[in-house]
Amino acid sequence: MKRIQLFEFEDFNWFPKTIRSGMTNLIVVLHKMMGTKEVIANLLLDCRKAYPFSKIVDMGSGSGGIIPDAVDILNAQNIENPIALLLTDLHPNTEMIEHIKNSGHKNVTYSSIPLDATNLTEAPSGLKTMLNSFHHMPPKKAKAILKTAQDNQQPILIYEMAQNTIPLILWWVLLPLSLVILFIMALLLTPFSKPLTGKQLLFTYIIPIIPICYAWDGQASMPRTYTSKDIELMLKEIKNENYKWKISPAKKANGKSSGYYILGLPK
Repeated sequence: MKRIQLFEFEDFNWFPKTIRSGMTNLIVVLHKMMGTKEVIANLLLDCRKAYPFSKIVDMGSGSGGIIPDAVDILNAQNIENPIALLLTDLHPNTEMIEHIKNSGHKNVTYSSIPLDATNLTEAPSGLKTMLNSFHHMPPKKAKAILKTAQDNQQPILIYEMAQNTIPLILWWVLLPLSLVILFIMALLLTPFSKPLTGKQLLFTYIIPIIPICYAWDGQASMPRTYTSKDIELMLKEIKNENYKWKISPAKKANGKSSGYYILGLPK
């Protein structure tokens, strides 16, 4: 595999929730600026044409991410048959559960019951999604997620905005400059974060822990992202005739590349 197993601060259970939430808030702002919600909305629309569903079960939701906005786009176009969105996580974010309740997103809920994406035997029905979180999974868990979706005949859409395309040696050479750029980006994006709390301002501008961790995680995610060949290698070991897989670049409306997706559907 080209992918390498670097660490990200978000992966550690001991990592403070305040810092984690501040970082994920920045990621949501970045996605909005890059038009990711429209890309995901179009992917969901294409999935619905191929495999009709009325509910989405998002896995590894963390602080909610961009999918509530993508679902809002779809539901605005289809008022009579809205899609319900259930956010889930192995470690549900209690603060976000309350925030989602008061966010104004219709048909969106956040489950307080942990959901293990590597075992979908008793998972709620609906299209399973993992958005920009698959790269956090080491190969054994990543393959287990693909396998459990296939074994349980669960439709699944995995999307990654990053693409592991540059040579690793070049990534190391450019790392110092890249970290500085992302640190500055964190300072500029923070005022647009929602909810913007006093703690986030404190740990951004006074004690800049959030920008430092955001910069490292943002860069570490690139070599951690699975390539198409990496995915094909995992699927080769588990494929069966009752399930079909598709790996394809994701596109914006203007045709520009915006990451890639993995779509698994029961035949």
